[in-house]
Amino acid sequence: CARGQPSPMQPLPPEEARRDGAEDAQWSRPECQVWTGTLLLGTCLLYCARVSMPVCTVSMSQDFGWNKKEAGIVLSSFFWGYCLTQVVGGHLGDRIGGEKVILLSASAWGFITAATPLLAHLSSAHLVFMTFSRILTGLLQGVYFPALTSLLSQKVRESERAFTYSAVGAGSQCGTLVTGAVGSLLLDWYGWPSVFYFSGGLTLLWVCYVYRYLLTGKELILALGVLAQGLPVSRHTKVPWRQLFRKPSVWAAISSQLSSACSFFILLSWLPTFFQETFPSSKGWVFNVVPWLVAIPASLFSGFLSDHLINQGDPWPATTPLPQVMGLGLSSVFALCLGHTSSFCKSVVFASASIGLQTFNHSGISVNIQDLAPSCAGFLFGVANTAGALAGVVGVCLGGYLIETTGSWTSMFNLVAAISGLGLCTFLLFGEAQRVDLSPTHEDL
Repeated sequence: CARGQPSPMQPLPPEEARRDGAEDAQWSRPECQVWTGTLLLGTCLLYCARVSMPVCTVSMSQDFGWNKKEAGIVLSSFFWGYCLTQVVGGHLGDRIGGEKVILLSASAWGFITAATPLLAHLSSAHLVFMTFSRILTGLLQGVYFPALTSLLSQKVRESERAFTYSAVGAGSQCGTLVTGAVGSLLLDWYGWPSVFYFSGGLTLLWVCYVYRYLLTGKELILALGVLAQGLPVSRHTKVPWRQLFRKPSVWAAISSQLSSACSFFILLSWLPTFFQETFPSSKGWVFNVVPWLVAIPASLFSGFLSDHLINQGDPWPATTPLPQVMGLGLSSVFALCLGHTSSFCKSVVFASASIGLQTFNHSGISVNIQDLAPSCAGFLFGVANTAGALAGVVGVCLGGYLIETTGSWTSMFNLVAAISGLGLCTFLLFGEAQRVDLSPTHEDL
């Protein structure tokens, strides 16, 4: 046989066999297109359900007599649940398949969202039931993106991975827009319960479609059996966590995800208040809609650009981390500009540019995690997203403290720029795209 090639009777090394098996399991192009559209819609419905409570908070506060502190408890309770299941969701995605984790969790959060009006009227303890339902919703939605990362790392070709992830990630902006627009109309016409019926009902319809046309009942039964009985995991699905966390490139990816999520949560939470207080006569639909409309094509373009560079033979992102520079670096420049302008039009442009450029992180940081450890990408993304969610909660509180103590919005935008700059510098110094999960011996999780 040719030099360097194993003979027909000679078994392949474990790492090559694993890689060949992964390639055989990848989607064909038609399958990839169907799943991309389906998961984009799933991400859209994820955010429809997530932002239903913020849209309805004012009306619910009036009905139940909540003050600002009590309303804040209900709103923030989602993120405490969301932080707890990131790693679990990624590990389950690596173990039983990300599509099964997504379908099972979506059926549960869709039901809880649709049942929220009923839960609110079970007793006079409205605050307790709503807080509990939001924590549970956060727990169930926390598995989505880690499981999605695991799924795409295993099923999508590397040359198409960035665009696919960016296209699916654009559903987050679509969901925010849908609930912001349709939800506001339903709120005015039929009251706040209709918003929950709308987003929860659509999610359950999506689950029925996926179950009927894309998955089989046998696959789900096997997945439930693994979850219920704790069946042993095959050797190659165990996470080499000690090996991973010894690599500087892994910590660079986690740091970048932490910075990206923290900056995004700060802007998402405080931009509406910034516009309302700085430009009180401005139209709310302008600054609540325009940045998210810009973010959708920006997300798609970032994925297309990433895949184009890879297909042209550029050793990206190891030597040319363009998406990270755009998503963490340039976006923070526009965030700084927000603190130094008194023009409403310029502020909308700067906010749109900052939010739009942050979507480049989908094709940069998120895909880099898949490049580093495709065999356990869900687990690694879960760790990074847990850090990002916790940092986001702290960052939002710190931003409010700075605004209150300094009396200036500039300090909050400076905080965003500092967090993003720190993440970018860490990635430029230590970030790589070389796989770090290939080892004949793995450690148990």
